[in-house]
Amino acid sequence: MVILPWENQTAIVEFVLRGFSLTQQLNIFLFMMFFIFYILIVSGNTLIVLLVLFSHNLHTPMYFFLVNLSFLEIWYTSNIVPKMLLIIIADQKTISVAGCLAQFYFFGSLASTECLLLAVMSYDRYLAICQPLRYPILMTGPLCIRLAASSWLCCFLLTAITMVLLSRLTFCGPNEIDHFFCDFTPLVHLSCMDTSLTETIAYATSSAVTLVPFLLITASYTCILAAILRIPSGTGRQKAFSTCSSHLTIVTVFYGTLIATYLVPSSNSSQLLRKGSSLLYTILTPIFNPIIYSLRNRDIHEALKNCLSKKPGSLR
Repeated sequence: MVILPWENQTAIVEFVLRGFSLTQQLNIFLFMMFFIFYILIVSGNTLIVLLVLFSHNLHTPMYFFLVNLSFLEIWYTSNIVPKMLLIIIADQKTISVAGCLAQFYFFGSLASTECLLLAVMSYDRYLAICQPLRYPILMTGPLCIRLAASSWLCCFLLTAITMVLLSRLTFCGPNEIDHFFCDFTPLVHLSCMDTSLTETIAYATSSAVTLVPFLLITASYTCILAAILRIPSGTGRQKAFSTCSSHLTIVTVFYGTLIATYLVPSSNSSQLLRKGSSLLYTILTPIFNPIIYSLRNRDIHEALKNCLSKKPGSLR
């Protein structure tokens, strides 16, 4: 019988997340900064969810998808940041193998869902600008629910495939992950088994849920831009563009951070730089969502003013 190299080794039961490995003074500074960002992300996105739920004039398809996006950002950030804060300030760097796989599963599922939700939102803006007369007929409530539910379900099921393959791997070598959360690449590198099938399927599914939505978003905004340029008045063009500028900004930030993180060759960047770029989509993108929609959206401004002007107990 042939004995594989890893069969005589003991399988590890927990990983060590190295985090940033900086001095105590810098760790305290990072903890305070990330903690403030986390509070802003959760409170800002929660505020958007509550405003849309309690403001009747915001019960439109665009804000329905925005609620989905804000809820996703809360869950997405809460999956990573609290553990990262413990690593920084309390030096609790260990995480069980099951906990690490669960963190990766929710991270991958939620990131993929965001890609699809952004594509659905771009389709909504396409219909609103390019098909304004038919928009109320085409973008109905049941369709909005089906589009949102399909985005969530599809991504959680696709990531489950990678999750099952990861759970079947044996980890018996070094147990240190040079990162602040359980990302796919540093995780599979710790396995002492052949991971080629797992990596192939993971890259195929991740490419499908990132590149396909990106192409759909690009196609939608190409049509939107062509429609805006056909509007004769400058005021009309500005008004049409303002309806999708917030979403376009979020798309640019989200895909820009993904490109900066995953398309930069690892040989040309240090691991510390890769951790820094990972912070862009774990903290920067979620905090941009409420900021962009609160600063550049009149409907949100009006809803917030109406809520603040109501007397306690009168909000129905």
